Amino acid sequence: MSTPAGGELRREVGLAGAVLVGLGSMVGTGVFVSLSLAVDIAGSAVLWAVAAAAVVALCNGLSSAQLAAAHPVAGGTYEYGYRYLHPVAGLVAGWMFVLAKSASAATAALGIAAYVGLGARRLPALAAVLVLTLLVVAGLRRSNQANAAVVVVSVGSLVAVCIAGWEAAASVPGPPAGGLPEIAEAAALVFVAFTGYGRVATLGEEIRDPRSSIPKAVVATVAVAALLYLGVAFVLSRLGGTDDASPLIGVAASAGGRALEVSVRVGALAAMVGVLLNLLLGLSRVVLAMGRRGDLPAATAVVHRQGRSPTVAVVVAAAVVAAFVLVGSIRLTWSFSALTVLVYYAITNIAALRQPAEQRRVPLVVQIVGLSGCVALAVFLDPVMWLWAAAVVVLGVTWRSIRS
Repeated sequence: MSTPAGGELRREVGLAGAVLVGLGSMVGTGVFVSLSLAVDIAGSAVLWAVAAAAVVALCNGLSSAQLAAAHPVAGGTYEYGYRYLHPVAGLVAGWMFVLAKSASAATAALGIAAYVGLGARRLPALAAVLVLTLLVVAGLRRSNQANAAVVVVSVGSLVAVCIAGWEAAASVPGPPAGGLPEIAEAAALVFVAFTGYGRVATLGEEIRDPRSSIPKAVVATVAVAALLYLGVAFVLSRLGGTDDASPLIGVAASAGGRALEVSVRVGALAAMVGVLLNLLLGLSRVVLAMGRRGDLPAATAVVHRQGRSPTVAVVVAAAVVAAFVLVGSIRLTWSFSALTVLVYYAITNIAALRQPAEQRRVPLVVQIVGLSGCVALAVFLDPVMWLWAAAVVVLGVTWRSIRS
């Protein structure tokens, strides 16, 4: 059974569920995969990169929370760009989100293949996308139950690595520290890992008491993830290598033996499954919002299963993720995600700056720091990524113009 296009989703996620959704998206690919990229770039200065990424993420998260509290609908900054800026700003935000999170989801899928010992292979990664797509289509409540179990397992394995490796890491000198450009580039890559709070905003239409729950969930998810990331980054920078496929396996084996290695493999798989699941959720809700406005075909705006799942939007999101999986490179997909997500959150902060006083829940300086941080970090990324992102935006704007 389907609701008409533009039908509303049920509000069935409370504060605890919102926090778990955020953590399920944040405690995953970033800590199990992308921190090794950051260590490779910034060396022992990776802790500064993680701290900088956390500050920018918190500011952006509070800006998102302020917007989502005023307009708790599916779509996130895609909707806010339309409401507060200009239709083109909304369209660009929508495409940046789809690109950024599709690339992140593909990285998670490739990471799943790597942590089960298959390397960054496409076929098992595509299989993971298919299975989790079916779970998301089955409905949000069932997905949240799976997500809660994933968060417990993955966080537990990370805490175990930090405890086992902390003493040894403290006695080992770190690698040479990178300079400001290296720290900024590393921070841009780590920042992507923090943006799981965005799942909370994009699911705003399904969260109970959004004005209160969304800001609290954002602060909680960023704080918990920052502590975990700092601890793991410290241990990894001193005891680990820079293998972007499964960087924590060597650390776990040397610090805690076979038992801890197995625990990390299980935790990593659980975490990346959780990231992929939550990204499919968030992506499908933005596709749903774009379908409602006509920036994507109307079929993507149909909500099925008595208001529980936008099935066509989920399938479209999964197809885009699968396309990124076919690229086959963890480093490339994550770097592309970094650029596009920074553009997305720059638009978020600009939209939050335009909100009227009665809707403001955080000081203006939060949006200013968030916007400045996004621009500063994006500058240090590969210019080729800018060309690819611009090409997709041009195609999106052209489609909208033809349709109009």
